[in-house]
Amino acid sequence: MTPGHGTPHLSAAPGDFAPLVLMPGDPCRARRIAETFLNDTRLVTDVRGILGYTGTHRGVPMSVLASGMGIPSMSIYATELFRHYGVRRIVRVGTAGALPASVAVRDVVIASAAHTDSSVSRLLVDGVTLSLAPSYRSLRAAVDAADAVGRETSDGAAVHIGPVFSSDHFYLDRPAVFDALERRGTLAVEMEAAGLYAVAAAEGGEALAVLTVSDHVRTGEALSAEDRETCFDRAVRIAAAGLLAND
Repeated sequence: MTPGHGTPHLSAAPGDFAPLVLMPGDPCRARRIAETFLNDTRLVTDVRGILGYTGTHRGVPMSVLASGMGIPSMSIYATELFRHYGVRRIVRVGTAGALPASVAVRDVVIASAAHTDSSVSRLLVDGVTLSLAPSYRSLRAAVDAADAVGRETSDGAAVHIGPVFSSDHFYLDRPAVFDALERRGTLAVEMEAAGLYAVAAAEGGEALAVLTVSDHVRTGEALSAEDRETCFDRAVRIAAAGLLAND
């Protein structure tokens, strides 16, 4: 990266991003987090409409950057943050579709692993399919924070810890695959966590995904756009705790 000139996808200058970054998929959600969750925020990048802000949370410097949709987009932005901006931890805060009946719409899933049909788990080490997992420190801190956040919100939503499936295919109908994944303990389906975990492993960073269940694959139940934003706040608070994990 040339000093002061950003990367091909980020216009931020060196030092513009904090070492801790929240990463929703949606640029509008990134703006909402900056406006309602962080203090003293400033816009640091808006290339291609992907918005990034830096501010503070509880007095600690923290940034938020949209990732876009899918593993390729997530991989680009996470790599540039780790490699060129000195970012240490990234927590994806997004949405997912529940698989088992035990996981309900509005619940939160903390992804302790990410299965995927993408090639990303097979590219980093020749001949090996890597197990894609989060930072244990961030995972532990997020799980510890979940109980406190639940007591404060008192909305009846549960927090689940377990594997998710990061798919490359949003519209592909594969009930047999979902059945097999559910039998093996997979809690939800989404599209970015595996890419983030793979990049963190490659770049020596730390990562986690905290996901609001916005719809249920089995029942078809789904949150309205307004309800998504309300429920999303709980996941953001848990995700921030994962960022603030003690070393």
